[in-house]
Amino acid sequence: MRAPAYNSTTAEEEVLFEVADAKYAALKKRLVGGEVLAMTHSEVENLVESYGRDVLRELLQGHLDLRALAEPIAEVRGADGVERGQRRTGTKRSLGTVLGDVEVARTRYGARGASGLHPVDADLNLPVEKYSLEVRRRVALSAARTSFDATAETVAASTGAAVPKRQVEQLTRRAAVDFEEFYEETALDVPPRDTGELLVLTTDGKGVVMRSEHLREPTRKAAEDSRHKLSTRLSKGEKRNRKRMALVAAVFTVATWLRTPDDVIAGLRSVRGVEPADRPPRPRPEHKRVWASIERPAEQVIREAFDEGLTRDPNLAKRWVVVVDGQKSQLQRIQKEAKRRGIELTIVLDFIHVLEYLWKAARVFNAEASPEAEEWVLERLRRILCGQAGLVAAAIRRSATKRHLTSEQRAPADTAANYIAKHAPYMRYDEYLADGLPIASGVIEGACRHLINDRLGITGARWSLDGAEAVLKIRALLSSSDFAEYWAFHEQQEFERNHATKYAQNRPPKVARPRPGSHLRVVK
Repeated sequence: MRAPAYNSTTAEEEVLFEVADAKYAALKKRLVGGEVLAMTHSEVENLVESYGRDVLRELLQGHLDLRALAEPIAEVRGADGVERGQRRTGTKRSLGTVLGDVEVARTRYGARGASGLHPVDADLNLPVEKYSLEVRRRVALSAARTSFDATAETVAASTGAAVPKRQVEQLTRRAAVDFEEFYEETALDVPPRDTGELLVLTTDGKGVVMRSEHLREPTRKAAEDSRHKLSTRLSKGEKRNRKRMALVAAVFTVATWLRTPDDVIAGLRSVRGVEPADRPPRPRPEHKRVWASIERPAEQVIREAFDEGLTRDPNLAKRWVVVVDGQKSQLQRIQKEAKRRGIELTIVLDFIHVLEYLWKAARVFNAEASPEAEEWVLERLRRILCGQAGLVAAAIRRSATKRHLTSEQRAPADTAANYIAKHAPYMRYDEYLADGLPIASGVIEGACRHLINDRLGITGARWSLDGAEAVLKIRALLSSSDFAEYWAFHEQQEFERNHATKYAQNRPPKVARPRPGSHLRVVK
């Protein structure tokens, strides 16, 4: 093994941080000048930020120049087993950072017929593209919240990096590539005794407007074949056929919460978001994870939800509850997956969906938005919460028949009655409330709104498949409070992909780091 080597030269000496020192001195001198003393605080603030970023960029450049002096301690051997003994100095690459563009000087190690290797690249964990991982992180965080155009503007205004829109989308996609592997390798490890008695799974689907080439084949064909009556708007019953369905999933544990039907009704009557004063606080979901996919099939997302559940409750010690809205295909997939795994589920139909159907039926028998309509709805909801769903469905049909309503007039009532009768096996609310189970899908509704509507549903947006999927993953990580941990994992994965795999035994050689105070010099 060679001793650590340090470059030195007898040529004209230049201190590595000389440029940064000079720019700092110039800024400090300017701040005491008469011109700046006449500025407002905001003008001075902008001046210091602008010039200060340039000083910091030069400091970073000086540090990178220092790191460029490092050489491998051991031989440089590639993954092909060939030793790279030919050493070439002076090669450089550009790196776009949050402080501005810098140059990374490094030594290339090569051999005849073999690709060159740069050990300092591995030491710094440089990305393959121009932009630094910190730029990538900030782009991903901004793109998860606002449009790619706005992200390019925000990054340019708040950093020294200028990232065009096309690169914004590319960086966002690259930021999300380790999503699945992250959750596979960092499965939640929480002892069952430390969380609530219930393990809750819930899913829902939301449509996203896509570019035509990224629609699923049946939807794309329907869009091509559709003929609309009007050219400027859709007529009744017509669809644009331009959406692709994203499936949203949520998994969490929660404590039981015992209630009565009257408690639920009282909650609806109270001010929105405020529980009655004498009610104990609602237990909060624990270790909630939410995610969505527009690329992967619904069956796979549901399998992932069951996988996530089993990481939390591998011994099936908890009661598994699935809250659904009654969508047939989702319900069938959930039941099929539970049967395949031998998991006993309690399936609960979201009572908020039932409530909406009751309101539609109420307008058949009462004036819209009248107190009578509200009382009609709450009375039937109370009976459903008491376990009388089948009786309520039959009574709604009888009321419509007794009034001698036409088929068109009674259609909303019949639709509500059919929905209730069809899903009655999942509406045993009297049992669910007595057992302390959740009966509403507020978590998944909130997830759909946050993951899909607030970003992918912005007016005028038309998504590519890769772009939408990447944004969904980043938003899911943020919603689940996993982004910081994910990013550390992502940077390690980048090192493995971009550097470790190029060397023998997936181990880049260690480099000799310059000693503090060693008075190293570099030729400019």
